[in-house]
Amino acid sequence: MQYKDYYKTLGVSRTASQEEIKRAYRKLARQYHPDVSKEPNAEARFKAINEAYEVLKDPDKRATYDTLGSGWRAGEEFRPPPGAGAWQDFEFKTGGTSGDYSEFFSSIFGRAFRSEASGTRRQRGQDQTIRLAIDLEDAHQGATRQITLDLPEIGPGGQTTTRSKTFNVRIPAGVTQGGKIRLAGQGEPGRNGGPAGDLYLEIEFNPHRLFVPDGRDIQLRLPVTPWEAALGATVQVPTLDGPVKLKIPPGSQTGRKLRLKGRGLPGTPPGDEIVELEILTPPAETEAARELYRRMAEQLPFDPRAHLDV
Repeated sequence: MQYKDYYKTLGVSRTASQEEIKRAYRKLARQYHPDVSKEPNAEARFKAINEAYEVLKDPDKRATYDTLGSGWRAGEEFRPPPGAGAWQDFEFKTGGTSGDYSEFFSSIFGRAFRSEASGTRRQRGQDQTIRLAIDLEDAHQGATRQITLDLPEIGPGGQTTTRSKTFNVRIPAGVTQGGKIRLAGQGEPGRNGGPAGDLYLEIEFNPHRLFVPDGRDIQLRLPVTPWEAALGATVQVPTLDGPVKLKIPPGSQTGRKLRLKGRGLPGTPPGDEIVELEILTPPAETEAARELYRRMAEQLPFDPRAHLDV
């Protein structure tokens, strides 16, 4: 069979870093992908590029390949050393079949590849994701919560069953909606002695009576009186750290947004609290209140619909 120089296939030196190998692979894969390339040999080149990257992207596989020595040239007749196909039991995750790899590849990594094709190699369990609802205060201060989950496990007969497990989960301060907490090795069990996958707890916030989260920012709708909005005022505003004073500029309208820097969820930088004003009018439930509104209508002529031309 012919020796394949995987370094030459990717256009990198034998001393290339893993990052250089990755960049070279991405560039060539885009160039020769059969769905986009107009090169007559695009499919063959694409397979060769993938085979080379499958070996060189992993330090252990690359080291095994490099033990063949640097004296070989691409295209030369190659005879693998005795037992080469039974070398380290590597994992190949490209999803390819034996037809996607060359005879040269199989001669070096034969046992690992054949065991994958037969479905008997050690397989890592899949990662799992479960939603975890927490209070906004937990994300602000950090917390430890005890949770019980029904998780899969492999029974004595090889069948998949479920078992309840209890965890003390540390919720880091500053975690945001959609953020994930990793529980290593608590996912789907591995097969044939393979390691278990990881369990990810995806954070979602319970509805809060005051605040709406937006990333690390939090939003608050603040009711104000017409005179506070018209004349300006300093009012008490709730935050996750307790009430603070907020200055409302004169002439404010409903929908105006004011920012309290650093009053959101912690982080680098921390989030802010966005306060949106909502002007509420007092109810006219007494004759005195109705008379006051009549005087306002007379003394403060104002048409909020003037711009509608109606």
